[in-house]
Amino acid sequence: QVQVVESGGGLVQPGGSLRLSCEAFGNIISIKAMGWYRQVPAKERELVATITIGGKINYADFVKGRFTCSYDKNKNTAYLQMDNLDPEDTAVYYCHADRRYGQDVWGHGTQDTVSS
Repeated sequence: QVQVVESGGGLVQPGGSLRLSCEAFGNIISIKAMGWYRQVPAKERELVATITIGGKINYADFVKGRFTCSYDKNKNTAYLQMDNLDPEDTAVYYCHADRRYGQDVWGHGTQDTVSS
């Protein structure tokens, strides 16, 4: 079994920054990648960034160099540093654990709001 727990996020003004954390618990060795997705009402959940345990990172085009995804193996924690935020970045952000075996796991989600 694997669980992921998100933290961070909240309310920020346009141009500001937020940092999300996602700590994994349980059968860590089964995880091959961690990822961040986001969703707004009436739209499908979309990829923000993924990082493999080996450190290979993939970003969505809309990130445009504003977000940085990282993974600390010692803490079993993935991070998403989001800078220069725009109101269009307002969404619920979800952590995802992609597993070599067993069912993939989603976090509960954290609401991030960019507004003046």
